[in-house]
Amino acid sequence: MRRNLLEKLFVICLIVFTNAGLFAQNNEGQIHGNFQVDAQIYRQDSAIGADVPPEKMGLNTYANFTFTKGDFSAGLRYEGYMNALLGYDEQYDGVGVPYRYISYQNDGLSITVGNFYEQFGNGLLFRSYEDKSLGYDNAIDGLRVKFNPYKGVYLKGFTGKQRSYFDVGPGIVRGVDGEFFINDIFSALSENKTQVILGGSFVSKYQKDEDPRFKLPENVGSFAGRASLVHGGFNLSGEYAYKYPDPSADNGYNIKFGDALLINATYSQKGLGIYLSMKRVDNMNFRSDRNASLNNLQINFIPAITTNHTYSLAAMYPYATQPNGEIGFHGEITKNFARGSTLGGKYGTNVALNFSRVNSLKTTPTVDGTGYESEYFAIGDEIYFQDINVKIHKKINSKWKTDISYLNIIYNKDVVQGLAGYGTINANVAIADVSYKFKPRHSLRVEIQALFTEQDNGDWAMGLMEYTIAPKWFINVSDQYNYGNSDDKLHYFNVAAGYKKGANRFQLGYGRQREGIVCIGGVCRNVPASSGFNISITSSF
Repeated sequence: MRRNLLEKLFVICLIVFTNAGLFAQNNEGQIHGNFQVDAQIYRQDSAIGADVPPEKMGLNTYANFTFTKGDFSAGLRYEGYMNALLGYDEQYDGVGVPYRYISYQNDGLSITVGNFYEQFGNGLLFRSYEDKSLGYDNAIDGLRVKFNPYKGVYLKGFTGKQRSYFDVGPGIVRGVDGEFFINDIFSALSENKTQVILGGSFVSKYQKDEDPRFKLPENVGSFAGRASLVHGGFNLSGEYAYKYPDPSADNGYNIKFGDALLINATYSQKGLGIYLSMKRVDNMNFRSDRNASLNNLQINFIPAITTNHTYSLAAMYPYATQPNGEIGFHGEITKNFARGSTLGGKYGTNVALNFSRVNSLKTTPTVDGTGYESEYFAIGDEIYFQDINVKIHKKINSKWKTDISYLNIIYNKDVVQGLAGYGTINANVAIADVSYKFKPRHSLRVEIQALFTEQDNGDWAMGLMEYTIAPKWFINVSDQYNYGNSDDKLHYFNVAAGYKKGANRFQLGYGRQREGIVCIGGVCRNVPASSGFNISITSSF
């Protein structure tokens, strides 16, 4: 009831301020927004295990409205799930305005009341954001203050509760962060070619202890420090985060502290880019509700250091970050061979070589048997994930363009997806993406993909053809064929067509969706098998 009253109050305030802006004499007020609807009509398809929900149709709708006038801004987002598309949590149910805010900024001070998204550093302690494709939204509902008291000094702090579907979670989250651009603060260093940036954060949560079995800490604190060094084409950055003991359902109510270390290094010059990354995470699941699970009420974000593939078969085995313990490395070299060179040819050639690997931590049980210890940089014997891939982009002439990829993947399905009995999958993936331009606005793109593995469901082949009349029309047809499955050699066919006019885009499709998981940045959701018609409409103003 209280949240419904707050939503109504924010809507009334937005309408009042909007009308004030629209009818002001100088007419400075502006309204912007966007709209999105994704719907699917399901059909029974027993061959792939696709069931039809009782309502026979799923629909997710989003509409954002933002009003700005001078130093003032306000906004809200309407969401409707009638009912939510399969694969989204069933607690996304009904309609409402779960996101609304009013903000004011002047003389380096910014104040926001209501909902907001924010991130401290790399997110190891705190990140609130939303991703519709994952059904993920942990927006804070509360108060945020940002202040720039001096050149090169940026401070921010907040307190609030996290979004939990159409309500908020039981815990309170508080945090402060400071970032200091040393070369801006000290004028003597302003012309120095080496740039130094320092930062620090503190985040705590409060949740009442109502557990009859354990005496649990009601306040849990955490802190982090970070630094970046930039010199010419070289950039080195690192962040370390520490969390005090936080017994929860995630870690079996373990009283061990948690920590995370992330180090990134990049080097770039004309035609060459090098990226190296290292990450170690131990007991770093941090939620505002100690009993939450899946993607609910996450305070922090542990970024993945593996490649996020977009091609369908390459993305069949994506990596999900393991916050309870992992250690990993990632390296990438990108080379542009210049036009006119032997490997560059007339239009140049781009080659990217990528390697990432994530292992378990090397741990030993404590003497009392209540926990474990680990050497900090020791690598465990169990491989969670490995990806070695090479990508070649080549423009052959004014009409032909190609992208070729090869991947070798090791995927511990039991660990990554929290399953049992599947073991480790070894897969090789080959991809060819070829485009041909008939006329200035007419082009045809063809994808051919193949995945080879002796585990899981065996080998796959995939083909796609997409015809585009830029910038308005496209149509594509595709088929994924699980020909290596000895039990069911299934086809997952799809056809889709789209039309774009100005800021409006319409897409209609029909086909099958295979069961699996979708991951973005190490955050994942399960996708059930489905079949039927789907439609997507987006618009902005």
